[in-house]
Amino acid sequence: MQRTHQRLGDLLMTNGLISQRQLDSTLEQKAPAQRLGNALIERGYLSEQQLIDALSIQLNIPQVHLSTIIIDKQAVRLIDQNFARAQELIAYQKEDNVLKVAMVDPLNYFAIDDLQMMTGCKIDVALALPSEIISNINRMYSDEDPVNDLLKEMDIRVTDEAVTSATTQDTPIIKIINKILISAVEERASDIHIDPHEFNIAIRFRIDGRLHLYRTFPKEMLSILVTRIKVMSQMDITERRLPQDGRVKATIGKKRLDLRVSVLPTLFGERIVMRLLNTQGLLLKIPNVGFTSDQQKLFMKLITRPTGLVLITGPTGSGKTSTLYAALNHLNRETENIMTIEDPVEYQIDGINQIQTNAPIGLTFAAGLRSILRQDPNIIMVGEIRDSETAEIAIRSSLTGHLVLSTLHTNDVPTTIYRLIDMGVDPFLVSAALTGVVAQRLVRRICKDCAEDTLPTSIERALFAKSGMTCPDHLVKGRGCASCHNTGYHGRTAVHEMLEINENVAEKLIDHNSFREIQSLVAGSGGQSMLQNGLEKVSKGITTVDELLTIIN
Repeated sequence: MQRTHQRLGDLLMTNGLISQRQLDSTLEQKAPAQRLGNALIERGYLSEQQLIDALSIQLNIPQVHLSTIIIDKQAVRLIDQNFARAQELIAYQKEDNVLKVAMVDPLNYFAIDDLQMMTGCKIDVALALPSEIISNINRMYSDEDPVNDLLKEMDIRVTDEAVTSATTQDTPIIKIINKILISAVEERASDIHIDPHEFNIAIRFRIDGRLHLYRTFPKEMLSILVTRIKVMSQMDITERRLPQDGRVKATIGKKRLDLRVSVLPTLFGERIVMRLLNTQGLLLKIPNVGFTSDQQKLFMKLITRPTGLVLITGPTGSGKTSTLYAALNHLNRETENIMTIEDPVEYQIDGINQIQTNAPIGLTFAAGLRSILRQDPNIIMVGEIRDSETAEIAIRSSLTGHLVLSTLHTNDVPTTIYRLIDMGVDPFLVSAALTGVVAQRLVRRICKDCAEDTLPTSIERALFAKSGMTCPDHLVKGRGCASCHNTGYHGRTAVHEMLEINENVAEKLIDHNSFREIQSLVAGSGGQSMLQNGLEKVSKGITTVDELLTIIN
């Protein structure tokens, strides 16, 4: 094999798949250990299939679709599982002394040399999708379904002794939970739901904001499954009547994850939700949040002021925390004392002092915020304004020389302003302290592997016209393919509505503070509404009108 090194970025730009600006911004913002291809895919600039197609043509290396061939299990077992996972490769066929191997990185010559020494075979390399390689590693190296082993061990009856034993040894229950976690990471799930029903247990993954059924288990497994997860999360395994919260740090493949675990008693047993936070993934930067160029300029203006209150709003799961951390990453300098109080601390950032609330001992948002003010901060981040006391302290902090960033669970910009006034904060203080509001929602991105042009419908044309925008002649929709689970969507981005509280808005806010008056004031401020921002992304082929209508009232 001819060993000619070619830079991946140049290959992709030559094929017109990415621009110089996209390449430069990705190289600047990606984590040091992250591969360029993976970083481009995470930002939505590229799909896995586009990356493989470009590499196959430019490097003159064939590609193989593992989902369409029968993989030789004896060939697979010639390579150690840990080596296969670490190097992201799998053997799929052996002919005489030639071992055919699918790889994510065919230029990894050290791995190819190791394979030749390990197997004594000549290595024939092919390109394959990372998702297909990982999926087949999990499938081909796995033993028989551990559920059957567990049921035999339990004899269909779970006793306290069996539960205790299964949580302290390498038993089938540990293999089951590991398999669930590996599958969740493989499927890009953000949450794992373990739902007890009357006769079975449903395991569901939340992928791109939607729940998908992974598999079901017999109801007899619930007690031992819950107990094992409680042990992992350092919860009280004897308490089954009250809700509990815990955390687990885990390394799955090459990803380090922080799992937030919530247990809630329900009618048919304890229900568990595990949120997967990738602590080693995409570095949160403002260009990655989904702002348009004008919105990004305004947001930078808001957060670089020395004082004021900036609020990020939206319902649960709308990406507020990601936007906050992107702002903190931008502001994080040695000359600034940045302090946060959060519940919980989701991402740990070097150089920032982060505090975890603890309500049972009195460390609430309000109490923590009072203490932070005695620590000489420049910038304060409050995880959430939940009550009037926290709102009052946050506003007064911004008026006394601090930049305060926080979130509110409200639907849009007008509701946010009205909510502060409704909490009992004087309209004069709101107008004086509040410098900007960003409302946001998450929408699914169109899958690049199955995207195709379509003619806009009459409803879509009417929606563009209603917003005062010109409807494009062609829109983009996802047909549905294997890489997006036949949904037509892969990944998510945010749509935003933003308002700067300038002198004109502030003066009117003091005298006109009913909800309808605030709504009219925001509408007349000239900013782009969330619907208009979403339609702009629709016209650029990022998302669809159907997806947009799921988050717009």
